Amino acid sequence: MLDTIQTVISFLLALGVLVTIHEFGHYYVARRCGVKVLRFSVGFGKRLFSWRDRHGTEFMLAAIPLGGYVKMLDEREGDVPEELLSQAFTQKSVWARIAIVAAGPVANFILAIVLFWVMLLPGVSDIVPVIGSVKPASIAAQAGLDAGQEIIAVDGEATPTWQALHQQLLQRLGETGRITFTVKYLDSNLNYESEAELSDWLKGVDEPDVIKGLGIAMYRPPFEVIIDSVLADSPAEAAGLKKGDKVLSADGEPMPEWMDWVKYVRARPDKLMSLGVLRDGKTIDLTITPRRIVTEAGEAQGQVGVSPLVPTWPESMRRDFEYSLAGAFVAGVNKTWETSHFVLLSVKKLILGQISTKNLSGPITIAKVAGDSAKAGWTYYVGFLALLSVSLGVFNLLPIPVLDGGHLLYYFVELLKGSPVPEKVQLVGYQLGLFMVLGVMILAVYNDIMRL
Repeated sequence: MLDTIQTVISFLLALGVLVTIHEFGHYYVARRCGVKVLRFSVGFGKRLFSWRDRHGTEFMLAAIPLGGYVKMLDEREGDVPEELLSQAFTQKSVWARIAIVAAGPVANFILAIVLFWVMLLPGVSDIVPVIGSVKPASIAAQAGLDAGQEIIAVDGEATPTWQALHQQLLQRLGETGRITFTVKYLDSNLNYESEAELSDWLKGVDEPDVIKGLGIAMYRPPFEVIIDSVLADSPAEAAGLKKGDKVLSADGEPMPEWMDWVKYVRARPDKLMSLGVLRDGKTIDLTITPRRIVTEAGEAQGQVGVSPLVPTWPESMRRDFEYSLAGAFVAGVNKTWETSHFVLLSVKKLILGQISTKNLSGPITIAKVAGDSAKAGWTYYVGFLALLSVSLGVFNLLPIPVLDGGHLLYYFVELLKGSPVPEKVQLVGYQLGLFMVLGVMILAVYNDIMRL
């Protein structure tokens, strides 16, 4: 219950911040251009509370927190008194109207830059992209990639971390053509160039895993079955397991990795197991009977009551990035630009069918990610807000009527032809745009429900 409440609060906070900033962009530039703003609303529907400033603008919080709007004095929405005509949106020049409409998405980009800047200021750390294993007959195998190599570039773009590698590979989703790798071994300064051919790579795959799709697994420190703590009154305590013990085998089967041990224990509730345990350099034999527990799904599993000693990454496998105030700002601008490019590329590939429409996410998935990022820590939540702000900015600039980009399209046409787009044409465009937007929203919500 508490998790659900946190998820809802995290989602509403994120949406409230992004919508407020977006609408403030419209409001601020409209005011600077001499347009009278009648209402600034966060949310739709019934008014919860409101107040007016000295300019007569009503600031309102509405009951449905799924958007917002800025209402300006506009001749298309009713008669405008003669004395206020100069303050009407429709009386302003085309360039002024373009500036007002574009200000919302621009505000989202500015917010993203600031958020990335805040996130990067303390410095960031990530793991060096070293290959742990290569799957036979995979794209990586075709390119001759080998375990122990660091992937330092893909298609000429540097990949200093696993995150950077993941981002670069995402840009090749659904594509056919050559992909190039620059790699080196950790104990060498020699770089090697290799390549492979992509053919509709992961095209149409739901939630594609680009690392796995390449045919590699990342290097991880060995996660051996070493006990870090033993719960009181647990089967492990009754069996005599102690902190620092290393489980070598169970019923004669080797236990090289912690997950091998977890799977083996879970599959054996109430079953006696014999263990081979390394303690103080000597091997001893113990017996243990996992306690039966029932999961929320009604499945019976075994549990012994121990926690693992989590391995630490060697310093040589970590890459730290430190930024000055100015350096973090520049990095924030670059991150915003790169994210915008990726969102646009993804939209293009969705239209072309190179990415499955099942990857579209709606409010349920966004809320879940908001909750998860909030639990992970403030830097993750700030990063989530920045990504969502970029996405909101990009999508609003798409040339679809009913979106800001659709209005901008009409105004640029007006610039070229010297007169406004006919109202009938605009109306048809708005109807088509509304149909498209609602269709995408319905599909996204459907995908959310299917994921549940």
